[in-house]
Amino acid sequence: MALLLSLIAACSSAPSAEQTAQQEPQVQTVVVTAEIEPLIATVEVTSTPAPAAAEGATTEADTSAEVSTFGPDYTGPFSTPHPILSNLQVRRAIAHCTNRLELIESVYPYLEDGQKEGLLINTFLTSDHWAYPGDANITLYPFEPEQGNALLEEAGWTQEAPGEVRVNEAGEPLSLKFLSTDATFRQTWAAVLEQQLLQNCGIQIIRTHAPGSFVFGQSTGLNRRDFELAAFAWVGDADPKGSTLYSCDQIPLPVNNWEGQNYMGWCNEEASRAIIAANNALDREVRAEQYGIVQRAFTEDMVSLPLFNRLAVEAISNNVQGFRVDPTEYYFSNIEEWTLADGGEELVVAMTQEPDTLFTYVNASASAVNLSYPINTISATSYDYDFQAKDLTQLPTIENGSATLIEVEVQEGDIVWSLSAEAVELAPGVEIQNADGEIITYEGGPMLMSQLTVTFEYNEGITWEDGEPLKQADFELGYRIGCDPDLGRVSYAVCESYEDVEFLDDRSYTITYRPGALWSLYSVFTLPFFPSHQVLADGRNLADVPAVEWASLPEIAEQPLSTGPYRLVAWEKGQRIIYEANPNYYRGEPAIKRITVVFIPDANQAVAQLLTGNVDVIGNQDLSGPEVEQVLQAASNGDIQAFTVASPTWEHLDMNLFIR
Repeated sequence: MALLLSLIAACSSAPSAEQTAQQEPQVQTVVVTAEIEPLIATVEVTSTPAPAAAEGATTEADTSAEVSTFGPDYTGPFSTPHPILSNLQVRRAIAHCTNRLELIESVYPYLEDGQKEGLLINTFLTSDHWAYPGDANITLYPFEPEQGNALLEEAGWTQEAPGEVRVNEAGEPLSLKFLSTDATFRQTWAAVLEQQLLQNCGIQIIRTHAPGSFVFGQSTGLNRRDFELAAFAWVGDADPKGSTLYSCDQIPLPVNNWEGQNYMGWCNEEASRAIIAANNALDREVRAEQYGIVQRAFTEDMVSLPLFNRLAVEAISNNVQGFRVDPTEYYFSNIEEWTLADGGEELVVAMTQEPDTLFTYVNASASAVNLSYPINTISATSYDYDFQAKDLTQLPTIENGSATLIEVEVQEGDIVWSLSAEAVELAPGVEIQNADGEIITYEGGPMLMSQLTVTFEYNEGITWEDGEPLKQADFELGYRIGCDPDLGRVSYAVCESYEDVEFLDDRSYTITYRPGALWSLYSVFTLPFFPSHQVLADGRNLADVPAVEWASLPEIAEQPLSTGPYRLVAWEKGQRIIYEANPNYYRGEPAIKRITVVFIPDANQAVAQLLTGNVDVIGNQDLSGPEVEQVLQAASNGDIQAFTVASPTWEHLDMNLFIR
């Protein structure tokens, strides 16, 4: 699991929802996470009218659809249509000629047919996501090589015999360069894709499997659009985001210093307006409607072919009960609900990766976040691509009255939130979003803008492990440290968008944002809190320590004070972390009294320990290789429990619509 949206209230060292939601993209060999900073846009973001349910819903949509880059008048580099991929019929043919179930079979041969079908994906969202519009409202591309061949014939690509490479009227071959990482997993399915396209439809791809440092490099591969076809993975979560992936002004080009992640060069004006509107709207229904428009255009234009979700597997002993499996939430999220069937009180978890710190402001890796769950208050969970209040009394929304959106008058000299995602003094030339949802360039005089206010309230009784109750000073400390520039966070955008923070009592506070700062995730953008009463080993009070020192404090990085169901009692680096039940946990002491997390770098060894009874739990973050088949076979034999789920990591094939 790459960076998923984890919603932890930052008691001790854990990140707030706002902090974890704004980590920079994590570049790995096989997974890229989408940049989620606010989109800088210069188009009108009022809601795009939703199409009729049946409109654009057939497999054969209008084949005359055109795609441009960076606006219709752009004439710089990458403004020349790709001689092959600029043709919509060719792109759709590639989709119809791809047997995605065969690709899944190549990397997951041990899955049953139903499990394989459960990994298929039709858009950039899974079919059970709240923003998925339904199959009837998008263009589907079933494996139909006959349809693919017909489209290629119409596009002028002919074939003398099945299995031969097609050519155009000039005798040029239908040949495309394919770029991806050198990961064995991707090389495996890419080899199958190569054969499929050639044998099914006469499309030749020439594969290059390069190191991740090239594919995801700052001046190579994807970021310089140095490809024709590119295969890699995005990671989805409860909030679709997507503005840097699918907006017209997020196409990496020399003229914008290669900013953005719209590597295809896709500029569909309707979709671009809708993706901006979706990310600037606060109402869930409005957002879903706008995301539906984007997905309709995304599938009609076929600029990126979603292939399949990766498989996620959790393995636990038959003795473990209450374990919750979910694609978008960490498996420690309900650890206080776990029990052992034999009434035992000790459990062992194996992990292959050990973080260097639990201070997730400086390390928000999956292992660090997961390990912080047992000792922290969880503001909200993110199960099933959605959000649920846990230690908050409710998720604050405009609908339930815990958040308000009002119109305020602003004028020159006032501090507002601009479209460049900055708090700026309003002056002529500044781009802002007015109260009507229009993005304009301010020219002077008074103007109405929207202002958001959100009140968070935590459950009663939350207590630190030493018996000290949570109090207002803890939130005040969290706000001061969490927004201190010396802390070293990746982004302070949300902090800078605050106009005011009012602490109401020991468990609630109100955030008032600057006019124009409309965060779609406002319901989960909580403040951190820390134990303001804690005295450190060196005699100082935690509240008196400068933010610049926090990351190196043992009491923050290695053994933070807990408000969660467990307290961390020992961390033997390179070996294990030991938790014990927190007697002061406000929901009651959990049934399992001692949890030991052992670090076993080799997943095969971890599985062996599970099968011999020395380990009780291995999470999906640590099961991704050949050992998965052994786990599933053992579960089939009744030796252990194993759970499979479509992970939020999805493989896809991007098509570059333009050449330099």
